[in-house]
Amino acid sequence: MSMRSRFLTLIPALIPSALLAQEGGSLFTPDFPPQEFAARRAKVMDAIGPEAIALVQGAPTPVGYVRFRQSNEFYYLTGVEAPHAYLLIDGATRKSTLFLPDQKAGRERSEGKVLSTADADFIINELGFEGAHDPVVMTEHLQERTKRQPVPAVYTMFSPAEGLSVSRDLGRRRVSDISADPWDGRPSREQNFIGLIKGRFPVFEVQDLTSILDQLRLIKSERELDLIRKATRLSGLGLMEAMRSTEPEIHERDLDAVAKYVFYLNGAQGQGYYSLIASASNAYFPHYNAGKRIMQDGDFLLMDYAPDVGYYTSDVTRMWPVNGKFSPWQRELYGFYVGCYRAVLERIRPHVTGQQVVKEALVEMEKILAASTFSKPEYQRAAEGFVASYRSRSDNPRTGLGHGVGMAVHDVGRSNGQLLPGMVFTIEPALRVPEERIYIRLEDLIIITEDGAELTSDFLPMDMDAIEKLMQEPGMLQRYPKLVRGVNR
Repeated sequence: MSMRSRFLTLIPALIPSALLAQEGGSLFTPDFPPQEFAARRAKVMDAIGPEAIALVQGAPTPVGYVRFRQSNEFYYLTGVEAPHAYLLIDGATRKSTLFLPDQKAGRERSEGKVLSTADADFIINELGFEGAHDPVVMTEHLQERTKRQPVPAVYTMFSPAEGLSVSRDLGRRRVSDISADPWDGRPSREQNFIGLIKGRFPVFEVQDLTSILDQLRLIKSERELDLIRKATRLSGLGLMEAMRSTEPEIHERDLDAVAKYVFYLNGAQGQGYYSLIASASNAYFPHYNAGKRIMQDGDFLLMDYAPDVGYYTSDVTRMWPVNGKFSPWQRELYGFYVGCYRAVLERIRPHVTGQQVVKEALVEMEKILAASTFSKPEYQRAAEGFVASYRSRSDNPRTGLGHGVGMAVHDVGRSNGQLLPGMVFTIEPALRVPEERIYIRLEDLIIITEDGAELTSDFLPMDMDAIEKLMQEPGMLQRYPKLVRGVNR
């Protein structure tokens, strides 16, 4: 099967082309049918009950010449990609109403068609919403709900919205930094929205929708998994091209360009997170992202990068020697690490806990440690400490394996401790030698299935001999060298 065919088979045709063909772009996503979004909204109705409504705010117009990207939360429930949209889900009537701005003809003549109230018939008849109105009249719709007895509670998102390259953790960090700034201190967009609801309708009790939506996102549908598989495929191909292109005296950021080419050429709409390309001691900072260093012969390089494909991403990491050959110290530390890393990967399966996986993997790790020899006492201590950390975790019933991945690279949702079919996550244990500022970390994406675990990134070389063999192949940077020299920023 050709590379192009393999990509195309990952995402099936889901919606009649008549719904998509619009001058200047499509009116609705080709990745999911309207029925899947309707089913998600129905689950929200079940969760909030008949005496509540949910009100979800979409993303605003972006700043600058930036393509609009909907927030993850709003897209998950609607599939609608229009700025300043709102969704009202009524638990009593089990109806969903979309509010979005009127048509902006001048902007559309310049930039292309955007879904608006002018498309109300399409929104109602094809997308499955019960109404489509301008946000101006949303006040009237909420006023009608205040006449019910009892007055319904209003569920909305308290947590900051996720967007392009934004996970919940970084959204919260931004809100915290702005709040702590003595010359700023603005409330978040979510806090402002909550304040408007309370100020205009004090009769409503406002509750947090976050945990409800988070739990829905924990278990992925087959269409979601297909997008995550494609994002993982592109991540791996980008990393492989970076391996081929790596050589001494190039910038770390040059490999960012190589990966982006692979991502965008094959349908990515952006990056899932900024590229983490860290050579030598830069790798000691797990989220180093400056990319400014010129790599040297003898450096060990970490690269962690994945695209945004249809609002879903991946998270994959590999390490390799800049000169294409693992040095003796790299071989002994990396070789030890890979053995322990595989011990965890091979024991992941459904209906067990993270603690159980760690306990089983620890038996193999102890054997690997006993059979390993190291050239320096610092390396021995690092290896012993690595295994000791797993020994400690094996006694903790709350032990996890890594972090979820989905619409965000650090995805939301929590299980009861068991690994359940449809869950997607990575593992990323780190081995550190603080005396020499050595940091070793790999990361692979795992999908829990009914009868096992799918390692979606297993095509990406991990073993030293396979990496060295791949690095002997010519890369893009060798075939297409820089056109401008001497730019060192």
